[in-house]
Amino acid sequence: MRDGGRTIIKTARSGRKTTERTARQTIKTAEHSSRKAIKTTQRTAKTAQQTVKTAQRSAQATVKATQRAVQTARATAKAAAATAKATAKATVAAIKAAIAAMQELIAAIAAGGWVVIVVVLVICMIGLLVASPFGIFFSDGGGSPDAASPTAVIAQINSEYADRLSALQTGGTYDQVEIQGGPPSWADVFAVFAAKTAGGADGAQVSVLDTDTVEKLRTVFWDMTKITTAESEVEHPAEGDTAAWTEKVLTITVTPRTPDDMRVFYAFTDQQNAALDELLTAATRDMWNTLLYGSSGEIVAVALSQVGNVGGQPYWSWYGFNSRVEWCACFVSWCANECGYIDAGVIPKFAGCTGGSNWFKDRGQWQDGDYEPRPGDLIFFDWNEKGGSGPQDDVPDHVGIVERVENGVVYTVEGNSGDSCRQNTYSVGHYEIWGYGCPIYN
Repeated sequence: MRDGGRTIIKTARSGRKTTERTARQTIKTAEHSSRKAIKTTQRTAKTAQQTVKTAQRSAQATVKATQRAVQTARATAKAAAATAKATAKATVAAIKAAIAAMQELIAAIAAGGWVVIVVVLVICMIGLLVASPFGIFFSDGGGSPDAASPTAVIAQINSEYADRLSALQTGGTYDQVEIQGGPPSWADVFAVFAAKTAGGADGAQVSVLDTDTVEKLRTVFWDMTKITTAESEVEHPAEGDTAAWTEKVLTITVTPRTPDDMRVFYAFTDQQNAALDELLTAATRDMWNTLLYGSSGEIVAVALSQVGNVGGQPYWSWYGFNSRVEWCACFVSWCANECGYIDAGVIPKFAGCTGGSNWFKDRGQWQDGDYEPRPGDLIFFDWNEKGGSGPQDDVPDHVGIVERVENGVVYTVEGNSGDSCRQNTYSVGHYEIWGYGCPIYN
């Protein structure tokens, strides 16, 4: 029993020592694991700090790179703008040179200078003018089966404009219709159209007015023509035997947008702006007049055949008057009717100068008194203290037909000039010339 007791005691001591060793080992292992975990955490923190620093350095590098890119872009934009302006000026200069060469061509043909003709033909072959906005001056209706002349296109769009105004008037019942303002001049419309179309990114030609090109021109016209309406009622009090009544008035306002308005509206480039500037210079005025309004000797021939008539009875009686009236406008209308121009819508039938001049103004076919007219234009006068028509009051008093212009002198044929049909002359820009109606003769 003693030996067994000692054995039990030894065994117990041995177990206690084993347990202590195990505990100490566990503590050491835990301490070691803790130290490793702390070191790992510290390393992770350091790595995170390094990552943050790296990210910061990358962000700073990105910002600096972006700033450099912006600076580079600005410099590039400035250089591009300068280049564009220089290119525009060079293009305009080349176009001017080509136009001058075309003028030389005409002179050379007359003089028999075939060497000059060959040089000019080479210029034409490269298509400098035809492919540019100035190609519009070659749009005479040829070159394509479905091509139209500018005068034909103008007549068509003018008719659409008149139809739109008529539709507005028939949209209700009105006692009075007032039309204020008018559409833009056709020179402005064609200039904006040419700069927009031929000077754009796609560089579409304008030298041939085919179906697609005419549609683009029509769009420009309507973009430049703003039409608004307003209805109002005017109360008229009773007067004598007339009871009080209410007048319903329709006011149609037509506001033309200018070429400068359209630069912004279409966001023109430097090249397009340069082309538009050149298309609207005084140097191109005669070119526009020739292109857009044409000329006709037919009405002049009819008018000349009537020189010498006194009293105007054939003209005012044809118009529908039973007795003599101031018949200058009746004479112009009679001549136009003889040529078929009234039925064709080229010239209106009018007995009063104000109505006749307004017809041309409403269609953008009007030129001021300093304009150099062409044969067939209608010349309107505002007399200065002449008979019962003066003094000058910015209202037309008389109308005639332009026969020709030579050496700064306008030759006319006029009805009711001293109650007879006669030829007269005036200097270009004469102060009593109020303006010109410019018919579009096809």
